[in-house]
Amino acid sequence: MEPDCPVSLAAVTESSRPALANLFQLYVYDWSELLPLDVRSDGRFPDELFAKYATEDAERHAFLVYADARLAGFAIVAERSRLTGEAGVCDMEEFFVMRRHRGRGLGRAAAVATFDRFPDRRWEVRQRDDNPAATAFWRKVIDGYTAGHYQELRWNDGTWVGPVQTFRRVSPAD
Repeated sequence: MEPDCPVSLAAVTESSRPALANLFQLYVYDWSELLPLDVRSDGRFPDELFAKYATEDAERHAFLVYADARLAGFAIVAERSRLTGEAGVCDMEEFFVMRRHRGRGLGRAAAVATFDRFPDRRWEVRQRDDNPAATAFWRKVIDGYTAGHYQELRWNDGTWVGPVQTFRRVSPAD
């Protein structure tokens, strides 16, 4: 499905980091349906949940997702395997699309744009077993992106259990 409006990514800068922090509150709210996450007395989720994304990191890249030039979500990519610790493997660390834009192709377009930012890299995209909608989304996106050339394995590191899709972009020339 093609999105019904133009989708773009913009690298998070110091001046746009507050927008990422605000979107992260919505992301954590979505997760609170699956995990025991509560707001503080001020109505916000704890800032500690965002702390590791609050500053620049050479191995982590954050992007804001725009739909028709309006904020619609974010993608955070770590250039280190969460599974093996190997550098240079792209891990889709966090990915969020606002509910208003879900089911309209925007998430797929944003994921593809994120993958395309890191050509010729191996990727790992993880989901938790308790989030089957995310697993269905990523399987469909990655299957289309790789023309079916991906592998899936199960992971259990004590902090999360679930499927992981691993792949390398298959270029049209391959």
